[in-house]
Amino acid sequence: MTKPKIGDIFKHDFIFTHEQVLAYANISGDTNPIHVSEQYAEQTNFKRCIVHGYFSISIFSKVYGTLLYPEEHILISQTARYIKPVFTGIEYTAIFTTKEFFPDKNRVCYINEIIEKQTGEIKVTGEAFLMNKKYYK
Repeated sequence: MTKPKIGDIFKHDFIFTHEQVLAYANISGDTNPIHVSEQYAEQTNFKRCIVHGYFSISIFSKVYGTLLYPEEHILISQTARYIKPVFTGIEYTAIFTTKEFFPDKNRVCYINEIIEKQTGEIKVTGEAFLMNKKYYK
């Protein structure tokens, strides 16, 4: 893999399942009914269960840890702004844009977004700082 340049974009398509949300609720202990109870969720403004915020941004960790320069990648910080809810059974695209390098510290800043693939609506946005001595020097 070649070294990234400012403005480079990496995309990854994915779908969350209800079973994954239930497993995350079990692991995290966050069993808020808006995430796990279809009957409860039907009575809310969302009309269906929403994916946990932290679980939705776990897609960023997956990409950084396994797909985008994963060798020696260390996550330093991650911000997230939840604009619209993420639901199960819908195809999304995670978009990673190289924003800035800090070569003296072997770090990079990426802009992260989750976009609904069909509509193009931004669901989550934020930034991540990562360290990687192999690619960010």
